[in-house]
Amino acid sequence: QLQASGGGLVQAGGSLRLSCAGSGRTFRSYAVGWFRQASGKEREFVGVITWTDVSTSYADSVKGRFTISRDNAGNTVYLQMNSLKPEDTAVYYCAAGAYSRAVTGYAYWGQGTQVTVSS
Repeated sequence: QLQASGGGLVQAGGSLRLSCAGSGRTFRSYAVGWFRQASGKEREFVGVITWTDVSTSYADSVKGRFTISRDNAGNTVYLQMNSLKPEDTAVYYCAAGAYSRAVTGYAYWGQGTQVTVSS
């Protein structure tokens, strides 16, 4: 079970940090990905982190602005979002599964948290 939180309303150029809480067993067994889905659009890859070597990979649209990290206790994965743009507005989901950019690579999903960036 995963639970995403930390969404909200922010002005363009601002920052937010999303959290994805889960069991240590889940996070140590799988990679954790972040996806987002804007209204009327398909869910898209944002970034992913592995647990073992903390490798990360990001979508080109967020590279250099977003950073994924995890806590040492192994229970929470973070998505730090800086320099936010109106086009970042979406529901953000965390998921556990393979180290993949595809939605189909993930077996476990959180409920999503809304991020709205105003211009």
